[in-house]
Amino acid sequence: MIEYEFSEHAYDMLKERNISETWVKPAMEEPEMKESKDDGTAHYVRAIEEHEGRHLRVVVNAYANPWRVVTVFFDRRLRRLS
Repeated sequence: MIEYEFSEHAYDMLKERNISETWVKPAMEEPEMKESKDDGTAHYVRAIEEHEGRHLRVVVNAYANPWRVVTVFFDRRLRRLS
């Protein structure tokens, strides 16, 4: 089980983008794709069936303890690919 917390920005993005908090945990625990970036963040991507199969991207600072969710958004670039 992953322990994590949301940054203030991430909470704002959840509200602004109508993203359910319940979609974040499965995206991190069972991602369809994971990317490690040079800035030290990890990006977890998972399609959300309840949201027309759009791909949710969760950006995490995995060096923080607990992990810190930096931002969340539906990645339009991936929707075009599927």
